Amino acid sequence: MATKSIDSETVRELAHLLDETNLTEIEYDTGSVRIRVARQGLPMAVHHAIPAAPAVAAAPVAQPAAAVPDDASHPGAVTSPMVGVAYLAPEPGAAKFIDVGASVSEGQTLMLIEAMKTFNPIRAPRGGKVTRLLVSDGQPVEFGEPLVIIE
Repeated sequence: MATKSIDSETVRELAHLLDETNLTEIEYDTGSVRIRVARQGLPMAVHHAIPAAPAVAAAPVAQPAAAVPDDASHPGAVTSPMVGVAYLAPEPGAAKFIDVGASVSEGQTLMLIEAMKTFNPIRAPRGGKVTRLLVSDGQPVEFGEPLVIIE
């Protein structure tokens, strides 16, 4: 099996994003290459792996303190598909995409998540009413963290 070389520029960008957002771990997966950058104590650890077996997920991952179990298991929860920084408006000073009490339709942009200098729209998976907004503007978010409750 041929090994792939480490993309040092991607590792540097991930490490910079880790410092910039004060996160403890970032994982980047392209399907053929997976890079995980994690901070354990003061030094930064970088793990590079090519997925070969499902036994890779043996290490337990600490849950973020902001994720409330009730919110994460709520059937109307919209969770973050990536690690990044949440933005509630398209630009500073502009009106928010949504607010509590707003009615949203399927596919409507709820917020943006910046990851690796790219702004990714988070769209409503279904229509309904926003009952809770669980993140604030500029807040770092983890993968799977609940962002919004739509009922």
